[in-house]
Amino acid sequence: MDYQKVIDKIYSELLPRRGVGKVADYIPALAAADPMQYGISLSTLDGRSCNAGDYGKAFSIQSISKVFSFAMVLRILGDEIWDSVGREPSGNPFNSLVQLEYEQGIPRNPFINAGALVVTDRLISLYDRPKEALLDFIRSLCGNDDIYFDQHVARSEREHADRNMALAHFMKSFGNIKNDIDTLIDVYCSQCAIAMTCQDLAKSFLFLANRGTNPLNGDRVLSVSQAKRLGAVMLTCGFYDESGDFAFRTGLPGKSGVGGGIVAYIPGSLSIAVWSPGLNRHGNSVLAVETLERFTTDIGNSIF
Repeated sequence: MDYQKVIDKIYSELLPRRGVGKVADYIPALAAADPMQYGISLSTLDGRSCNAGDYGKAFSIQSISKVFSFAMVLRILGDEIWDSVGREPSGNPFNSLVQLEYEQGIPRNPFINAGALVVTDRLISLYDRPKEALLDFIRSLCGNDDIYFDQHVARSEREHADRNMALAHFMKSFGNIKNDIDTLIDVYCSQCAIAMTCQDLAKSFLFLANRGTNPLNGDRVLSVSQAKRLGAVMLTCGFYDESGDFAFRTGLPGKSGVGGGIVAYIPGSLSIAVWSPGLNRHGNSVLAVETLERFTTDIGNSIF
């Protein structure tokens, strides 16, 4: 399969649609993103890399970071983590407080904000220096030591973290948050502010395409079963309250972030990252979703 040819075709066809959607504006640092940026990067397990557009420009990965923190916690705690967070789609916005009330502080899944806060809380308990450990983990996955937190975005996140603090305090009242809330919010906001390129992101998801083993160094990151389960949760819960439609349109497990990035993969084959800051009403990149829908249609392959 000539993936570069496929990507070039999709990129040229969708380039006139740059700027569609609305850039995230709930924090000023994200609102400053240029909606005209659009990049695609694909990495295969046999070492090929195909790119188009702004694939080499770093951006705030936001909720995509939840995959990395969850993988770090899952590989240590195993099935124990499911006592603290569910694995069902929420059907509500990613920062909703509603379900926590009648589900007694147990978030529906690890990819809504409440669930990610629980996961980050466990990360703090498991690692002496959780922020540094997270960066080291991501660097090892993508083979790039030049991965850092965007301090400007992190500061902006912390200054507008009232809803996340409310979620954390509410879950702490049910005993589902163990650590200091201020520490938790600091680590969580830093996590969301990690800056990566499409190329970095595509490489970093290859361990999932490789069923839990990092193809760059041969390290076992997750067991085959854990990788399968993480992929299943990504398919059903990785795109806020649009997860079902994304699965319907693309047939891929993956994760989105309100910075405009989406990463997805085909087990045993490849991973692909797309970035365009303009979002739809669900918080997913309009152009990235369209790109991935066309990609699986054009190559005639997905997980189905």
